[in-house]
Amino acid sequence: MLDDLLERNAKWSDHKNAEEPGYFARLATRQSPEFFWIGCSDSRVPANVVAGLDPGEVFVHRNVANVIHSSDMNMLSALEFAVDALKIKEIIVCGHYGCGGVKAATEDLPHGLADHWLEPIRRLARAYAVDLSQETNEEARQDRLAELNVIEGVRRVAETPILQRAWQNATNIRIHGLIYGLKDGRLRDLDCTVGPGHFQAEAAE
Repeated sequence: MLDDLLERNAKWSDHKNAEEPGYFARLATRQSPEFFWIGCSDSRVPANVVAGLDPGEVFVHRNVANVIHSSDMNMLSALEFAVDALKIKEIIVCGHYGCGGVKAATEDLPHGLADHWLEPIRRLARAYAVDLSQETNEEARQDRLAELNVIEGVRRVAETPILQRAWQNATNIRIHGLIYGLKDGRLRDLDCTVGPGHFQAEAAE
């Protein structure tokens, strides 16, 4: 299997070079993405592919079910690097319908360490139990919970000291929540964007 992977890589590299001479040489000299993408580890949702972006145009962090934990040093380190070093302007928290992590969070089954990781989604399910009960079936409830997880993720990113400090320093960074449809390949805006104006309004209250 590894030999097959390496062969595929060689063919892809040759094809890319033939299609666009100097592509890799150019990519190797710069990394100036405008987007920081926090997404799910699901292999069906690669950030640059679904967003139609080249690798150098998006800086990516992924984990199971795109959960934002305030103690996740991996995510926080990537976020800080994106904001302070790469000077990105847009942060995207992206979930997807049919998320296995969200499904696991709703099951009364043991999943090992994943159960600890997915606890924030279970809390959301309890907090929005009445709203979720209005959905027509279990798949619809899980998809709505996936949306709520993204919206909560946007709020949690906005509350990090990294973003609070950036906004206090008049950095114009916005955080968006998107959801991806596995069945149609489309990204949808969940209309939960947070920016420096939102932060200032909350601080004044």
